[in-house]
Amino acid sequence: MWSRVPRVNRNLRLAIIRGRRKLSTTTRDSPDFDVVVIGGGHAGCEASSAAARAGAKTVLVTQKLETIGEMSCNPSFGGIGKGVLVREVDAMDGLCGRMADLGGVQFRILNRSKGPAVHGPRAQVDRVIYKRNMQETLSSYPGLSLKSGSVADILLERSSEADEQSLKRLASQDSASAQESATVVGVRLESGEIIRARKVVITTGTFLGGEIHIGLKAFPSGRKGEAASIGLSKSLKDAGFRLGRMKTGTPPRLDGRTIDYSQMPRQLGDMPPTPFSFIHDSVPYADRQIMCYQTRTTPEAHEIIRANFDQSIHIRETVRGPRYCPSLESKIKRFSDKQSHIVWLEPEGLPEHTDLVYPNGISNTMPEDIQIKFLRMMPGLENVVMTQPGYGVEYDHIDPRELKRNLETKRVSGLYMAGQINGTTGYEEAAAQGLLAGANAGLAATTPNGQDSSASMPPQLVLDRSDGYLGVLIDDLITRGVEEPYRVFTSRSEYRLSTRADNADIRLTRRAAALGLVRDPHRLTRLDTVESDMASAQSILEKVVMSPNVWESKLGEGTQVCRDGNPRSALDMIRMGFLRDNVWTGARDPENTIVPQAKAQPQWAMRPSVSDIVPEWASVPLGIRQRVITEAMYFGYLKQQRLEVNSFKRDESMRLPTDIDYSEIRVLSREEVDKLTLVRPDTFGAAKRIDGITPGGILALLRYVQRQQ
Repeated sequence: MWSRVPRVNRNLRLAIIRGRRKLSTTTRDSPDFDVVVIGGGHAGCEASSAAARAGAKTVLVTQKLETIGEMSCNPSFGGIGKGVLVREVDAMDGLCGRMADLGGVQFRILNRSKGPAVHGPRAQVDRVIYKRNMQETLSSYPGLSLKSGSVADILLERSSEADEQSLKRLASQDSASAQESATVVGVRLESGEIIRARKVVITTGTFLGGEIHIGLKAFPSGRKGEAASIGLSKSLKDAGFRLGRMKTGTPPRLDGRTIDYSQMPRQLGDMPPTPFSFIHDSVPYADRQIMCYQTRTTPEAHEIIRANFDQSIHIRETVRGPRYCPSLESKIKRFSDKQSHIVWLEPEGLPEHTDLVYPNGISNTMPEDIQIKFLRMMPGLENVVMTQPGYGVEYDHIDPRELKRNLETKRVSGLYMAGQINGTTGYEEAAAQGLLAGANAGLAATTPNGQDSSASMPPQLVLDRSDGYLGVLIDDLITRGVEEPYRVFTSRSEYRLSTRADNADIRLTRRAAALGLVRDPHRLTRLDTVESDMASAQSILEKVVMSPNVWESKLGEGTQVCRDGNPRSALDMIRMGFLRDNVWTGARDPENTIVPQAKAQPQWAMRPSVSDIVPEWASVPLGIRQRVITEAMYFGYLKQQRLEVNSFKRDESMRLPTDIDYSEIRVLSREEVDKLTLVRPDTFGAAKRIDGITPGGILALLRYVQRQQ
């Protein structure tokens, strides 16, 4: 039966199974797997492992098993905003943070000179070690199978006998407001093999309709040397999904043995390094951290690129690229007054694994001969050998407003999307979406009959903006859509004081564990220990209590404590800013020649440290001290933010029916009707965050719903 899936017509590649039948009624009709994950990139790795942790029998289908976990672009994880996402993935027992720790060859906390709310953990990672560890982990992961193959079609089942007209209506629904028209029941590979499944997660990255550009050359591919997924892209179009095009790029790769580093500024990592994973105290290569180097482009290099703009089809403006990681061509066009741009030379791994160097900051799509010319115009690269040219990739993505908060599509029940197919860019954004989509697919698939029912709704992992950066990411995608590749920054979160990198485990680990998504029991035990140690450390500070006069004598001349006669603890004094603790200084290697400009010491930096007043404080582990000091520093702000979160939660608790006919609300403008119909927000809070919706429109919507109820 399954080898003869009926076709509607030659043009409709979307396979439809006519007539609904219970998938569990016979052995012949029962699914092969609970969840199929398509794609072996960072989203696919997290999705498949999360689905398996949820108890679902899962298969990861990818073109080549040997490329699972490949770092397609830069050899690093984390950064400002992105590092928090990695911590959040790890807090829910995800994989990428642990794999980055095991393969990390340089660790740094970015934004260290600013407050801990915007600190960005980052690691330079050995590509070989990362991929090897990821493949070994997934190949032995309980409940997970790996399969080589390319998916051509998504198999759907309709609730009743489908005629050609109803199928045409399904494909013609071009709005994200389309209601579920079908249920996914599996996939068909290009080989013709059918894999039946209750849920499907698509994580195709740049492979969905991918096309590589080098100069004026263009050819189908999702990554250099690998085929694009054309059939699946066509299948989604036929299902009615609104597809757009985006682009990204990668720089050339250089032979490090042909680079002259002698005159370049050097940069090493932090000592000791700070791991990503909450279950790691250290990293294997802490004593072998590699050096990165800094060079710059030159006016001559800019001129040769400017003179050859017509030799690249990738720089056309009809397809949007990443604003915050622009190509060198874009930087030269946008910042024409700049004479040079910084280029970081980042080794792709340990010397025994590779000699390749990743020149961060010069992704481009110039012809190969132009690339080697401008490279050799940079200081230290006069004799460089280019082992692979830089190139650009255009690819398909869906309108993420077609998604629910659990990353299931509104159009097709049981079909989930994660990663660049949703319009994002970056390993970290992909991994975080993958975990959420895979977890929810696995949780839904393991309910009775794998079906959602009003009598027994499956538990789901749904995060809002106050829960973490993953909640911000999802909310931005499904309420605002994307016009360019979406990237996470700390500035996108209004609750960043309470959703920091250091407290992701406290925020999310028990929540994930309650859904069965935390497989490692050591993680929960460790969290209990951390919270107990934090309470003990805070108690040490609370026990040291003195009057204002005594505090003034301890803190030195010029210090005026509020002279109200009330005794205060050391913890109170930290909250008030009278005591300091340089727990984020982070020693650097003496060979590091890239140092921040010397600045005048602020007054607080010259005050006594906590350990000067409380000797016992010095014996508290550094990580615990950092957490306690952070909570104390932000105490007043966090108190205010909790009130803001409570107000936000009230808006989120006010549910909106998803079948509202917004055209009936006459007070709404045409723009508001169109946007509300497109997004179909499920809460008043989400409706308020849609661009173009006015306060008057929200009030009219509230009154309308109250009248209907």
